[in-house]
Amino acid sequence: MIAIIFTLLPFVALDYWWIRMFDFPHLQLTFLTVLAVLTYVIKFDFRAWRDYVFTGVLVLCSLYQFSKIYPYTTFAKYEVLNTVDSSKSLSLFTANVLQKNDKHNLLQDMYKNLDSDIMLFTETDRIWMSAIKNELNSSYISNVEVPKDNTYGMLLYSKLELFDTEVKYLVSDSVPSIHAKVKLASSDTIQLYAIHPTPPMPQENPLSTDRDAEMMMIAKMALDSKYPVIVIGDFNDVAWSQTSKLFQRVSRLLDMRKGRGLYNTYSADSYIMRWPLDHIFISSAFKVKKIQRCEDINSDHYPLYTEISFEPEDHELQQLAFPSLVDLKSAQDQIDKYQTEKLKL
Repeated sequence: MIAIIFTLLPFVALDYWWIRMFDFPHLQLTFLTVLAVLTYVIKFDFRAWRDYVFTGVLVLCSLYQFSKIYPYTTFAKYEVLNTVDSSKSLSLFTANVLQKNDKHNLLQDMYKNLDSDIMLFTETDRIWMSAIKNELNSSYISNVEVPKDNTYGMLLYSKLELFDTEVKYLVSDSVPSIHAKVKLASSDTIQLYAIHPTPPMPQENPLSTDRDAEMMMIAKMALDSKYPVIVIGDFNDVAWSQTSKLFQRVSRLLDMRKGRGLYNTYSADSYIMRWPLDHIFISSAFKVKKIQRCEDINSDHYPLYTEISFEPEDHELQQLAFPSLVDLKSAQDQIDKYQTEKLKL
């Protein structure tokens, strides 16, 4: 019964954290429902029709749970193709550092070794900013620094030129997002959005309204952008949730995890309760060279490193369809809902 209830809860159209949290553990719930089926066999009565119904419901629940994570297994096809031309490669590194984490050297050693073209650090205050800047080499010519003491600070460093940079507060004056254009080595321009929306948690925000609205705002910006887009950061949401799936359909951005693996970045403190919260969504102009979940840095998140290649000539091979009017309305409804709640306050 617990397995069935946990499966059905995400269908409840409410934004409360204790409902939305069940969007996260579909891998764990898959094992739970399969275990429930196997355990129920012990008491199964072949003469009782109720046992057939109950077991059938459990089987359906397990199939539903697995269907949510199936696209992120190696059995599924790639949503982003592998690159065949590494001459236009671009490396990206993102890490939620955990603001109270004082083992700066673990992260410093990692990003110096990876030497990424673009690096985003979240949950960064001035202490973290100082520690990171002290170990940066001179090749990082551009930066956008927004240190904060509220766990929503962001630091962006780039070897490539950043221009038209803006720090926006889309849903809260304490939660920034970074918007910047990047000039590639090929002189092409791409649009970069770095985000870290608030999670639906009792101690943070009891509703997912703010997070969902920010994601929809970014999705619409990505859709309207005349440049190829990269959205990077700690989304505080899993890739298979209804919100993230709507984000993808509206933005037309691709998830390079699909067909390659889950790459669970949170929680580094648990071997069982883990799921992917840190994401890098990309336009169809890019292909994938490498994805790597990095080692522990004493944070509750694992860093994520990717290498992609800019190959716009092949974008039609992996381009998503334009969003439907229904999806566009759903995205706008999420934004309107946030604005209505804000007016109430």
